[in-house]
Amino acid sequence: MNTHQLLYGVCVLLTGLVAGLFYGYQCSVINGLGALKNREYIAAFQNIDRVIQNPVFFASFLGCVVLLPLTTYTFYRTETASVMPYVLMATITYMIGVFGVTIFFNVPLNNTLGAFDIQSATDSQAQAVRLGFEKAWNKWHLIRTLAAIASFMMLIIPLMKKV
Repeated sequence: MNTHQLLYGVCVLLTGLVAGLFYGYQCSVINGLGALKNREYIAAFQNIDRVIQNPVFFASFLGCVVLLPLTTYTFYRTETASVMPYVLMATITYMIGVFGVTIFFNVPLNNTLGAFDIQSATDSQAQAVRLGFEKAWNKWHLIRTLAAIASFMMLIIPLMKKV
């Protein structure tokens, strides 16, 4: 196994982990949170946002940010023309659709919600905060979920062609 094969394998693994995490969240957590009352929703989401920020998550999420471009460059340098377009598209899709959406949309929404003091808020304030957060956050999460799945699929298509 050479360097670009190893990098490629790690990229497949990491994008698969991120896609799976986002998919699982989309299919279950969003629906579970959505059934909660406003204060419960905000408190639960604030807690989820705190605990997701851990080394295991960052290793996969940010690992893709580092390794996908590196792998793209490695394939470019080795002139592996049959795989290069897939790796390049996976990289672009991840960087814009997953990382970019997260940094420019989901994180600012998370920070706004995280700064909300649920203890001193009135019920109407909690309702207003949730209304301003939930629909937008869910929309951007769906977009990054689809982008993560697409990025993962672009990396596994060359592997499926070999079967």
